Amino acid sequence: MTKSSKSLPRPTEAELELLRILWEKEPATVREIYDALNLQRPSGYTTVLKMLQIMTVKGLVVRDEANRAHVYRAALSQDVTQSEILKDLSVRLFSGSAAQLALHALAMEPASADELDAIRVLIDSKRSPVETNSAQKGKHQP
Repeated sequence: MTKSSKSLPRPTEAELELLRILWEKEPATVREIYDALNLQRPSGYTTVLKMLQIMTVKGLVVRDEANRAHVYRAALSQDVTQSEILKDLSVRLFSGSAAQLALHALAMEPASADELDAIRVLIDSKRSPVETNSAQKGKHQP
């Protein structure tokens, strides 16, 4: 069963918690998800099971019923889910401007040197060839 990212329901905080566990352990049984969640905060087994059942109906997870223990996996990758949530946030809060979203996010928290390097690489990859050549010429000028 494949789910179009266009129809991705917005996961709740609790559902995101389970999705993060699934992205790390995927696939996983209810017991494995329950055990991982309880390392972070106490929860009940039946609560985790019920949440996974709801998430299956919503299309956030896919359940494999081939074995006795049901095995779950996220319907969409972490990258696709994050992109869709950020796209929605960008539209709702920043009139669709990804740049404004990024600027606001960077202003909120300090970034590590590695993160700043990754941001520079991304910015450079987004520049047109004309902008890139102009920026490089400017660096080599005395």
